[in-house]
Amino acid sequence: MTQSAASSSVSTESVVKCVKLSKVFKDFWLRNRVKAVDQIDLDIRRGEVFGLLGPNGSGKSTTIKMILGLLHSTSGHIAVFGNMPKDVETKKRIGYLPEESYLYRFLNARETLDYYGRLFHQSRAQRKQRIDMLLEMVGLDRVAHRPVGEYSKGMQRRIGLAQALINDPELLILDEPTTGLDPIGTKQIKDLIQQLSEKGKTILLCSHLLTDVQDVCDRVAIMYGGKVRQSGTVDELLIKEETTTLKVDHLDPAIIEEIEQVLARHNKCIDAVEHPTQRLEDLFLDIVHKAQKDGVATHGASAGGDIASFLTAEDTAAHMPEQTTEAVLEDLMSDNKVEQVEENVETVEEVKTTETDETIASLMEETPAVEPEAAKKPEAAAPSEKKSDGDQSVIDDLL
Repeated sequence: MTQSAASSSVSTESVVKCVKLSKVFKDFWLRNRVKAVDQIDLDIRRGEVFGLLGPNGSGKSTTIKMILGLLHSTSGHIAVFGNMPKDVETKKRIGYLPEESYLYRFLNARETLDYYGRLFHQSRAQRKQRIDMLLEMVGLDRVAHRPVGEYSKGMQRRIGLAQALINDPELLILDEPTTGLDPIGTKQIKDLIQQLSEKGKTILLCSHLLTDVQDVCDRVAIMYGGKVRQSGTVDELLIKEETTTLKVDHLDPAIIEEIEQVLARHNKCIDAVEHPTQRLEDLFLDIVHKAQKDGVATHGASAGGDIASFLTAEDTAAHMPEQTTEAVLEDLMSDNKVEQVEENVETVEEVKTTETDETIASLMEETPAVEPEAAKKPEAAAPSEKKSDGDQSVIDDLL
């Protein structure tokens, strides 16, 4: 992102403010074990793309967790939208894509996004509209019926990004967003970041791919050992004052020789003469776009569509589906239908129970029980009865 474009969209309002922020992890005996973050100062402004760089163990993830309110700071001060990070209303305005997306593997893409939409109390119509837009945007609309557990690493990153955007956040935190993505998905993520920034969204990007950070970030902070070692705009950090680069059309060797003679009179010389080459990323994208135009099919994620309109709206409320009375009644009717079905099931079970009781009662009436007294005191057999009658009386006694 150019410096002029950044200055036109970035305001002076602070979205994330950290002052002397520190985090110390203690052992079982409450002794200081690891000082993950050591008195860092950060000021992330509205509408800018802020890059947080550093090797593994430098404190980036710990800083992000404190911004999200998942960890309490040991000392210092941190504010998100002017409030404490643990504030629920503040968290509603944040979207987060972690380094590893922990999703329910037996749900498909639509069910996953619908679940997260319900967590933000979105209406059914609003969830459906946003899910359709997001699936098309991330290129998963044709594989939305497949369980998330069957997705590849890159496809899971895409559905994770859609999950982070379902609530149309004002602050979007992306931790290694391009991990596992192909060059098409990487290019799409970078374009999305720039478009969201132009619409006033604030983005905190944490990545090990320095070229991606250089392409999209307005300002960066480089961490090492829990401290911010250097911060500033990309141009300020990368500019080389001692070197000048000139870009001109193709020059003949004779012209280059004349330029060398002119520079020699001023005690200067040409360090290198290079011919520009195409970037490998651009070559890859050209090949893929050509294959797509030829109608070559793919069974994975597609290139994706345009950015969801609700994400780039100047006034988000104006693009949200209205909570009309009909929509509310529809939700209530669907709930009543479920309750009615449950009541019908209970009624059927009661009828079945009643019929069973009546059947048992009728059987009891048809087969009278033998009185215990009669069983204990059977009538004495007459002497003149046959042996078979005696055997029958013994059987009756046993019964």
